[in-house]
Amino acid sequence: MKDLVEYIAKSLVNAPDDVVVTEEEGEEGIVLKLQVADEDKGRIIGKQGRIAQAIRTLIRVKAAKAGTRASLEII
Repeated sequence: MKDLVEYIAKSLVNAPDDVVVTEEEGEEGIVLKLQVADEDKGRIIGKQGRIAQAIRTLIRVKAAKAGTRASLEII
């Protein structure tokens, strides 16, 4: 899942070298933390949060297939 989020984020931003994705195991499943440059946060979130919601949906689908739960935090 980390690779999927990293690929999507690097495709969207102007500074792909600043994209950092960390994966942490928690009690409620996997927590993915996405960190991008400040000027690229708007590109990741999108208008009314649509892009961020789409990324979260993809993560949830992939996690469901793996039999776990996952969430995304944009830092």
